[in-house]
Amino acid sequence: MPNDLLAKVMDAAVYAAVKHQYQRRAGYGQLPYMNHLLKVTEALIRVGEERDEALLLAAVLHDVLEDTDATHEELAQRFGREAADIVQELTDDMSIPYMERKWLQVEKASQLSEKARKIRIVDKITNIRDILTYPLDWPLEKKQNYLSNSIQVVARIRGGNPRLEAWFDETVEWAENRLKEMQKNVK
Repeated sequence: MPNDLLAKVMDAAVYAAVKHQYQRRAGYGQLPYMNHLLKVTEALIRVGEERDEALLLAAVLHDVLEDTDATHEELAQRFGREAADIVQELTDDMSIPYMERKWLQVEKASQLSEKARKIRIVDKITNIRDILTYPLDWPLEKKQNYLSNSIQVVARIRGGNPRLEAWFDETVEWAENRLKEMQKNVK
């Protein structure tokens, strides 16, 4: 990765870390929220072999409008309009109930830009892996529903990066096996 791109991604990571500094992943032993943002960005670089500046900036910032006091204009001024617009595309309206937000992700998936689609796929992968790996106070049914929702979303946005899509498919297979094991342990 070129040094100037690395410096910009690190600047965005520091910005996101400050904005999310008091936020923790629910049920994950209070892991810093920033871990999730770094996982998504790192996977786009390593697995997806992505090097697009706006894409990587948006990846590390993808939840900042949804979960902090950051504004679209602030992001556009600091990180460029394209990165800010991608983040805006990925931002859920948190005033809407959880199940409705997930339904809207499916309904609006095909409207996402190619760059937003790549981030959404990796976001789903990292969330699936996290909810089935870390201690999380979600009932098994909610975990199954999250996986089902993710499959529906990704079905509508394939075609941008075969490496990421293959990793998603591997993750789904792994998750389905993990959920079967969890079901056996519940009975």
